[in-house]
Parts: sequence; structure tokens; C-alpha cells
Amino acid sequence: MKVILKQDIPNLGEAGEIKDVADGYARNYLIPKKLVIPYTTSSRKALEHQKRVIEIKKLKRKKMVQELAKSYESLGTLEVQVRVGAKNKLFGSVTNAMIAKIIEEKTGKPIDKRKIQLNEPIKQLGEFKIKLHLSEEVQIPLIIKVVPHPDSKIEETEENNKKEETNQNQSLRTENIENQEEK
Repeated sequence: MKVILKQDIPNLGEAGEIKDVADGYARNYLIPKKLVIPYTTSSRKALEHQKRVIEIKKLKRKKMVQELAKSYESLGTLEVQVRVGAKNKLFGSVTNAMIAKIIEEKTGKPIDKRKIQLNEPIKQLGEFKIKLHLSEEVQIPLIIKVVPHPDSKIEETEENNKKEETNQNQSLRTENIENQEEK
């Protein structure tokens, strides 16, 4: 059965294309979900109209994405404040949702957290590169700077300091002993 695709369907085709599919697939799945219309001479006119509508939607979407890209490019570096514990270790990690919230606060425009691509999970302080995927053509690089929250109390007890000092002293002693054995 020949059908006209109303929208992009993975592994089948893009909107506006004419495809030949199995009768049962068309009748039982594609047509009830309104993903396609049967191909007839009258539907050919509908196809032409559909293509024009799709082109208009694509142009509008492209303009909107370009406007968003301009506002997001102006961000440059974003600062994320997180709570840290002893030795500046983060409690948890910096998530896409946290970054999306900060971007929304800075620009006033919401962004879907799924459009934020992290190269690796952010689990420590420092600067990290991320990308915003607004569309297939538009990807915006941003830098995330992870800094400790001012309310974070870095708790280093005297016991931890003493343990570190004894570990350093022991390593120095072993180095001295090794040096003496070599002589």
C-alpha cells in the first residue's frame, strides 16, 4: 500500500515522502495513529499542501533556534555553586537539570535538560566544557565553572591533619631508609 508520511518516522522516511509499506502495517498502525494518509490522486494535492506547511514550520523553527542560539552564546562561562565537604569533594554531582536551571535564570528562556550534553559526569570543582544541542545544525559550546557554595564548610578536623602529617612523615622515612640502603 502506498502512503504519504505526515511526519518523520524512524526507519521509514521523512514527512512528505511517498512510501510503499505492508497493508497491515499501514491499516493497523500508521493510519490509526495518523502518521500517514493513503496515497490517492486527491491526496496528491494534500501532499503538496503538507510539504508547503512543513517548509514553513522548518523556517519558523530555524529562526527560533537562531534567536535562542544568540542569547545562549552570550552566556560564555556559567558559574555553578555546589556544596562541598572535606578536601573539596562534591556532595553528588552537577546535573543537566542544575545547569538548565542556571541557564534559565541567566537568560529568562527555558531550556530542556536533554539538550545539554556533558562530556563526562561533573563530580569535582573546576571548569568543564559542555554543549547545548538546540538542533542538528546548531550546537553551542559553553564552559561550566564549578565552585564551592559560600555556605559550604570545609571540615578538616585536627585528626585528619595529624593523619596526613604522619603519612607524610612515614613516606619521608621510607625514602630515607631506601636512600641509605642504596649507598
